[in-house]
Amino acid sequence: MAFVRKNVWELGGDWPEPILWYARGVKAMKARPLNEPTAWRFFAAIHGIDQQLWGQLGYLSAADTLPSNADIQTYWSQCQHGSWYFLPWHRGYLIAFEAVVRDAVTKLGGPADWALPYWNYFKPNENPLPAAFASRDWPDGTGDNPLFVAERYGPNNDGNVSVDLDQVNLTALGDPVFTGAANGGDPGFGGVDTGFSHAGQVHGALETQPHDLVHGLVGGGDPQSNLPGLMSDPDTAGLDPIFWLHHGNIDRLWEVWRDNSSGHADPSDPNWVQGPTAVGSRAFVLPMPGGNSWTYTPGEMSNLATLGYSYDDLSSPQATTQVALRMQRLGMSSAKAQSFARIAMPERKNVELLGANTGSLRVVDGEVKTSLALDPAVQRKVTQKLESIAGVAPTPPDRVFLNLENVRGLYDAVAFNVYVNLPDDENPAKHPDVLAGSLALFGVRKATVVSGGQGGDGLTFVLDITHVIDALHLAGAFNLAKLQVRLAPLKPVPEGAQISIGRVSVYRQGS
Repeated sequence: MAFVRKNVWELGGDWPEPILWYARGVKAMKARPLNEPTAWRFFAAIHGIDQQLWGQLGYLSAADTLPSNADIQTYWSQCQHGSWYFLPWHRGYLIAFEAVVRDAVTKLGGPADWALPYWNYFKPNENPLPAAFASRDWPDGTGDNPLFVAERYGPNNDGNVSVDLDQVNLTALGDPVFTGAANGGDPGFGGVDTGFSHAGQVHGALETQPHDLVHGLVGGGDPQSNLPGLMSDPDTAGLDPIFWLHHGNIDRLWEVWRDNSSGHADPSDPNWVQGPTAVGSRAFVLPMPGGNSWTYTPGEMSNLATLGYSYDDLSSPQATTQVALRMQRLGMSSAKAQSFARIAMPERKNVELLGANTGSLRVVDGEVKTSLALDPAVQRKVTQKLESIAGVAPTPPDRVFLNLENVRGLYDAVAFNVYVNLPDDENPAKHPDVLAGSLALFGVRKATVVSGGQGGDGLTFVLDITHVIDALHLAGAFNLAKLQVRLAPLKPVPEGAQISIGRVSVYRQGS
């Protein structure tokens, strides 16, 4: 039987049948003890668990019996972040979770073809939290709706949950390669080459945007206790029922990227296809209904038909490739730009430092500014490539990436906009052209606190600022000694967050 995942906002009404059955399945999972592999909290701990944080949030008590050490070592704290395994691991995680919910649904008399819906917050008027997740009540008014969680605070930390469309984007769909570079350039659509990576340092393009941002915007934080919302921290995110619909959309976007006519493809490297066991690391193993377990590899996650499910909508919002759009902005005709894009797609990993600031930064309330001194010789290379576009035989221009390196902190529910060369004393909202991007620090606490061999190095966020450099070039204003970078937090940063950035740098990537 093929299962079809559908857009939650287009199922009809506040409590459509698939969501009502989802709630019943979630309730059944929540009734199971923590040490049962198909229990709600057991599945959440597969993604990640911090027992102290779970206790503070009321999801773990002394009365709970932990699973056996064997089960903990096999299943828990397995999610892949900052890794080229991010997408395939989460695809398997969704499949196993969907199977467990479907098993509960059918045992309750529900449909055998139940499939997990997804939340496409990019569609017009579909960015608010779906109504069934926002109510404490079931449709009949009973007040124990299992889809509602109190620890879901939203972008303004006031309990009104939505995804701010000014903060999220689908730029990642234009990334030409799956696997990126960890040395300052494009981190790739799917991430950088790693082994098993429960808390990797460099997030791929789709993981950064929209994945991380949606986690931070939905989860937010409690302004009273300064504890994160469940979705804001990877060690608690799986406890929120909306997590699974968000990841359904991320999984769908992977398929949109693969279906794109520009020729995008998953890695063929055996170390990706075979998974982390190919380099002597831990296998991906998940519990399934009936006491079974399932071991899978990334290569087995590439074909939805083989996996037995599909999505109701795989249309791409990008009719024209990012390369062609860029060439047109730089002065090429539309026809020439389309032709150029088809031959300008080879992966280019020649990465060179263009500039950097000196000293670390502390992110607190209010804006944080820093200056990046540019290397004149490297700057000339960027300019020469841009100037060649007007020539008879143009060469592919460089892409330029801003890096926030070694970002550390103790609080994940922090997000901010990053601007490049924003005029002093100007309202950032009036200058979207210099917005480098928006970031949420999803996973920063885990990457900061040293525990079990993980953490300590912080996170490195990479933003493609090619559009900003192109605009400076077209305005005749790229002859600069320095780039100015400004960080503007989207909401107050708690005093105890201790957010710091080791260095801000900018790199060129090209031939």
